[in-house]
Amino acid sequence: LLMGNFFTSLFSGNSESAEETKAKEDKKNFDIFKYDGIRAQKMGQVAYAIKCFQEALKLQSDFETKNYLAAAYIAMNQLEEASLIYDQMVSEEPDHLPVWISRANLAYMMERYEAVIEGSTHVIEADDVNANAFYLRAKAHQGLNDLINALADLTRTIALKDDFMEAYLSRAEVLLAMRQEAEALEDVEKALVLSPEEEGAYLLRGSIHESMGDTEAAREDYQYVLDLNPFNEDAYLKQGKLLISENKLAEAVAFFTEAIELKPDFAKAYAERGRAFNLQGKSTEALEDLKQAINLDPQGEEAKKLEGQHANFDSLYKGGIF
Repeated sequence: LLMGNFFTSLFSGNSESAEETKAKEDKKNFDIFKYDGIRAQKMGQVAYAIKCFQEALKLQSDFETKNYLAAAYIAMNQLEEASLIYDQMVSEEPDHLPVWISRANLAYMMERYEAVIEGSTHVIEADDVNANAFYLRAKAHQGLNDLINALADLTRTIALKDDFMEAYLSRAEVLLAMRQEAEALEDVEKALVLSPEEEGAYLLRGSIHESMGDTEAAREDYQYVLDLNPFNEDAYLKQGKLLISENKLAEAVAFFTEAIELKPDFAKAYAERGRAFNLQGKSTEALEDLKQAINLDPQGEEAKKLEGQHANFDSLYKGGIF
C-alpha cells in the first residue's frame, strides 16, 4: 500500500510539473507575441502587429491585447474585424466605459448611427458628465439629420467641457443647417480662439458668410485656408463653386485647372470644372472632364452625383460611354 501511494504521488507530481511547464511556456510565448506586436505597431508595421496579437490571443484571452488588436485593425481599415473585437470586450467587461466609447467611435466611422446612439447612451447612463459620450451621440444625431437632438447634446457637451473645439464646430454646422447663421458664427469664432489655425473652422465660417450673402468674406476665408494649406481640396471646391454661383465661369475653369495641375488625381475638381464648362456651353470639354472624374473615382460619391448634376448628358451615359 505504501509503495502504491509512492508511485501515485510520483506520477501525479510529474503530471502537475508538466502542466506547470506548459503554462509557463505559454505565458512566456504570450508575452513575446504581445510585446512584439506592440513594438511593431509603434514602428508602423501594423500587419505584422496584427499577426502577433492574434497569436498571443490564441494562448491567452487578454483584454489589453484585444484593445491593441482592435486599434491595429482600424489602422488597416479592417473595421468589421475591429467591431467584433469591441463586441467581445464590452461583453466581457460591460462596466469598462472607455471601450464603449471606442466602440461608439468605430460605429460612427462605419456610419452605424443607431449603434453610436445606443453605445453613447449606455455610457451617459453610467456617467452623465462624460463629454465625449454626449459629443458622439450628438454626431450620430447629426448623421441621422436629427438636428434638434444633435443641438441639445452638443450644448450639453460644451457645458461639460467649454474648451471642446470640435463640439463648437459641430454645433455651428447644426446651427447653419437650421439657418441660424448668427449663432453659428459665434460658435466658429469660439473654435478659432481655441485653435487659430484650424482649417475646418475657416471653411465653415466661409460657408456661414456665404449663407448670409457675404461672398467677399467667404472668399477670404477659403483663400486663407489655401494659403495655410495649398492642398486642401475642400477649400478649392468651395472657392470654385462660389465662382460658379457668381457666374464667373471662365475664372472657375482657370481656378479648377490650377487645382488639377497641383493635384492631378483630384476627381471632384474635374467634375466641377466640367460643370463650369457645361454652363459655358462647352459640352465636349465638359464631357471629357466628367469622364476623367469617373475614371479617377469610379466607386465614389462623385460618380453617383454626376448624372443628376449634369442632366443634359443623360443620353451620353445611356450610350455607355463610361
